Amino acid sequence: MSNLPHEPEFEQAYKELASTLENSSLFEKHPEYKKALKVASIPERIIQFRVTWEDDKGELQVNRGYRVQFNSALGPYKGGLRLHPTVNLSVLKFLGFEQIFKNALTGLNMGGGKGGADFDPKGKSDNEIRRFCCAFMSELGKHIGADIDVPAGDIGVSGREIGWMFGQYKKQTKLWEGILTGKGGNWGGSLIRPEATGYGLVYYVQHMIQYASGGKESFSGKKVAISGSGNVAQYAALKVIELGGTVVSLSDSKGAIVATTDKGIDAEMIESIAKLKVDRKQLSSAADDFGSKVKYIDGARPWLHVGNVDVALPGATQNEVSKEEAEGLIKAGVKFIAEGSNMGCTQEAIEVFESHRKSSKGEAIWYAPGKAANAGGVAVSGLEMAQNSARIKWTSEEVDDRLKLIMKNCFENGLQTAKTYLTPSEGEFPSLVAGSNIAGFSKVAAAMKEQGDWW
Repeated sequence: MSNLPHEPEFEQAYKELASTLENSSLFEKHPEYKKALKVASIPERIIQFRVTWEDDKGELQVNRGYRVQFNSALGPYKGGLRLHPTVNLSVLKFLGFEQIFKNALTGLNMGGGKGGADFDPKGKSDNEIRRFCCAFMSELGKHIGADIDVPAGDIGVSGREIGWMFGQYKKQTKLWEGILTGKGGNWGGSLIRPEATGYGLVYYVQHMIQYASGGKESFSGKKVAISGSGNVAQYAALKVIELGGTVVSLSDSKGAIVATTDKGIDAEMIESIAKLKVDRKQLSSAADDFGSKVKYIDGARPWLHVGNVDVALPGATQNEVSKEEAEGLIKAGVKFIAEGSNMGCTQEAIEVFESHRKSSKGEAIWYAPGKAANAGGVAVSGLEMAQNSARIKWTSEEVDDRLKLIMKNCFENGLQTAKTYLTPSEGEFPSLVAGSNIAGFSKVAAAMKEQGDWW
């Protein structure tokens, strides 16, 4: 693939996948897959459009809208919509590319895609956001459908925005169909969907801990550093607490809070933070309410400020763990790192973690990439699609049981694939990043070949 310096995020995602494939025996056993990678790295279709809307002063505003329909070999395009000023084609191509293989790992029939706009919801009134969502869907609605492309929420798109977009699609098409996931619970949404990414992340890490300890350990007694304070971080934190772990940090774009007592950040505090985030307020105001239970660190991520920890869960955005922070976490005793965010670690940070997979002296480090560890969200989106297609609704227990099974299969698939295609040195654990990349890519490449996308 030619270099794309104008698309740094996508280039990083591509190189991360390609390097693990090249450093395994996959291309030796299947040299034709090099051709498949070349084809798969180009989206099937990119839709770009303008979004014009009216602000509260009656003045025209314009934004850029996008949908990257990357790969449909395994099913309809599936992936979120992001509303954030940093949205551009590189970011959406990176997210869409990751989404292809993440969706493959769930075992559900979903292709990969991503979309959004460079619209900033912060500082906008509810009416302005609603008008933007309707204008955005007026164009996007021409290109999606229950068997074509099923977007979901992402940064800046909650259940409220999904509702406005769904309503606009229905007005234009007269169709009530499952063209978006993350819908309201009483009109087609799935139970456990808001919790799914955070819960799934913790279920995945639980398998990491159990495998590494030979079944002797669990989350019980573990100190867990988490970044972010949105849905992923909140529900991961609540599940960690439920399983007996202690949450020592959360963060947002302005700074981090770190627990100052052995009790850590408790469920009541997380509930307060959730309310704060609905009102689009910063974490610093929560720190004021919690008093001496936490310290607030302005302008910092939590990783170098949490003291000794066992588990680190990046849950905010891409590239939020640097090489220096990875080294700091290892010095702090971390044994398990799993990405709740997409591409949460820089390539340099991943290399630091991967270089510490030796199990001598009990210092082995396990790192799990987002495409495996945070697949729970899109998995339950897939379960929502299934429920919509059948016009039925499953209970929380049914959805949660299916989510647990999907995350177990995600872990075991990555683990076994790593054992098949990589030769670890003595005392080295299998690489979950390489195993997950190879497993997801192989499944997509095989389907593409059978459908004539490459030959």
